[in-house]
Amino acid sequence: MGLRNLIFELPTKRPLPGELSVDAGKSFCHATTRAEHAPVEWSIEPPDSGQRLDKHLAARLGDLSRARIQDLIREGHIKLNDRPAKASAALKAGDAVRVVIPEVAPVEIVAQDIPLEVLFEDKDILVLNKPPGLVVHPAAGNPDGTLVNALLHHCDDLSGIGGEARPGIVHRLDKDTSGCMVVAKNDIAHRRLTEAFSERRLAKIYLAVINGIPLEKHGRIENRIGRHPVDRKRMAVLYDGAGKEAVTEWEQRSEHQGCALIQCRLLTGRTHQIRVHMRECLGHPILGDPIYGHPSRQRAPAARLMLHAWKLAFQHPIHDQPLSFEARVPEEFAPWMRRNES
Repeated sequence: MGLRNLIFELPTKRPLPGELSVDAGKSFCHATTRAEHAPVEWSIEPPDSGQRLDKHLAARLGDLSRARIQDLIREGHIKLNDRPAKASAALKAGDAVRVVIPEVAPVEIVAQDIPLEVLFEDKDILVLNKPPGLVVHPAAGNPDGTLVNALLHHCDDLSGIGGEARPGIVHRLDKDTSGCMVVAKNDIAHRRLTEAFSERRLAKIYLAVINGIPLEKHGRIENRIGRHPVDRKRMAVLYDGAGKEAVTEWEQRSEHQGCALIQCRLLTGRTHQIRVHMRECLGHPILGDPIYGHPSRQRAPAARLMLHAWKLAFQHPIHDQPLSFEARVPEEFAPWMRRNES
């Protein structure tokens, strides 16, 4: 498969219709976009007839999270045929959809001086090496001490598209996953990066140490992943068309203490994708995984989830030049990396 010598080849991005207007000098607290001042309206075409409204909006408004769309519907900012819409409404050809995204409220999240390992920064984006244990954005149980709190202290500007709790956040890493993340500092960069993620115009390489040695040394996993039908905190491989497409290419790089270092290339970006694929498809959960692993059966000690977003490559959202980043491999991976190099 040649994952070790992977050369990132990124297609040229398509022009984005209806670009947002951004004043680069404005902070997130006052960031506004054209969509926030004028409603966005369109009519449902015959191919989209029968779709649920929320699913249609998720596809149409790719830079908004599903949670944000649900909030907009619940707050009455999305109307169907001039009436407050329901998320489950079945669309018909000719239906009129109207979306008003309210101006971003002043940020109430406290800026905190949390050290960041910055790999690259300009006026549009910031690329960093997220440490393990750092939650990306505030949520129940984690009101502060997050990456967003750190970003608000570090940056004068952040995109407001992600919502009040997620300024600048284009994609996420799990709390216990370390490695490369890109953050948008304005709304144009956010929209273009979101489009690049959606259209798979990025290259993402991870390192994982799994509990055991797989029978094969490389492969491609292609199936569908969605919420576990019983345990809603977990994800699972689903069948009969349920879930979303999930594709991972993998290659074993070394062995140590009965555990294997696996290099993974993500071709999709589903929640817990590598963790689910290693556990359910290879039969070997990631070492230190508190959700999908078995602590009592671990063949090697692990103080953390042994998953690291090692490399990230994409085109700059504004200038188009190819960018490639590598987050230093954590010391916990050293025994496997030394055997890989020998």
